[in-house]
Amino acid sequence: MKTIIRLLAGSFIILLSLIIFTSCARNSQSSGKYNSFHPGEIWLDNNGVAINAHGGGILYENGIYYWFGEHKIAGKAGNVAQVGVHCYSSRDLYNWQDEGIALAVVEDDSTHEIAKGCILERPKVIYNAKTGKYVMWFHLELKGSVYKSARCGIAVSDKVTGPYTYIHSIRPNREAWPVNVLDIHKKPYNTDANAAFTGGSLPGHPDTLNILGRDFAAGQMSRDMTLFVDDDGTAYHICASEENSTLHTSALTDDYLATAGKFSRVFVNRFMEAPAICKYNNKYYFIGSGCTGWLPNAARSAVADSIMGGWQELGNPCVGPDSALTFHSQSTFILPVAGKEGAFIFMADRWNPENAIDGRYVWLPLEFKDGRIIVQWRDEWDLSVFDK
Repeated sequence: MKTIIRLLAGSFIILLSLIIFTSCARNSQSSGKYNSFHPGEIWLDNNGVAINAHGGGILYENGIYYWFGEHKIAGKAGNVAQVGVHCYSSRDLYNWQDEGIALAVVEDDSTHEIAKGCILERPKVIYNAKTGKYVMWFHLELKGSVYKSARCGIAVSDKVTGPYTYIHSIRPNREAWPVNVLDIHKKPYNTDANAAFTGGSLPGHPDTLNILGRDFAAGQMSRDMTLFVDDDGTAYHICASEENSTLHTSALTDDYLATAGKFSRVFVNRFMEAPAICKYNNKYYFIGSGCTGWLPNAARSAVADSIMGGWQELGNPCVGPDSALTFHSQSTFILPVAGKEGAFIFMADRWNPENAIDGRYVWLPLEFKDGRIIVQWRDEWDLSVFDK
């Protein structure tokens, strides 16, 4: 019996040691000890909890980066908004502090536009110097509408970390024609375009169906989206529109709270989503993906002299193992690294629809070579790759 007790005691000590070791390692990682990126691995915040900011974007201000993203929960239901938009802050991009929920879904009113159970995706935040407000845009699908609403949600805050006050949702560019409108768009639209199409195809060309004309009065569709602020302070909203067949690039009003009615149709009939934009040497660079639902596909890239187009496609920018699947991820944002000229980070998500909270982040350095952009796989890397 004593031998059994000694064995049990020894086993308990070993187990306790493992628990203490794991806890110490976890706390070490989460207390400012990261000094490199590990794409696709679990990434802990200052509390030792996995970062929960999917489909996100980053705002840089006064030496601090603020990461906003979708807060997911375990299981398939995590792909429907149950909590809201999470915010984290960092001074070095490796170590992140939990700043809490910046925008919470509404739990006590099932009719609210951002009621718990709506679809709230790809939140992005920009600062408006004229109004002193932080402005958040996101793709919104009203509760129960699945992906038929295709709206933009807009919220504001006086403080970067929030809480953000929800204003309303819109269909962008209501009763406005794009700068590159065609004559066919101003004619009666094809009745086939009354249908709500899904997937990465249509029964005809979007111009023949005239989906643009169909949505002229109510406003254009907006699904996967991003925001970009140019050097002159003009902000742009870039989104998948026309049943995902075509991207729309829209200038925003001076207060960043609405589209200004000036927009262009780009990548017509190319079925692009997950748009991400950066500017380098006075040229605009784009990374996006095809439309394959939660499944990864080959990334797409393009370059243009104007953010309104026209864009020259450059092919898949990814290089390395599984580059044909964007390293099993999908683009969400291109982050300029403060203080490092020409340094950008490609941010992507590894979606896990069976357990949304376990979606991982793939951050990789973006390189410019011979007029193209390159994203090379690295198991581990740090910001010294940008040193010249």
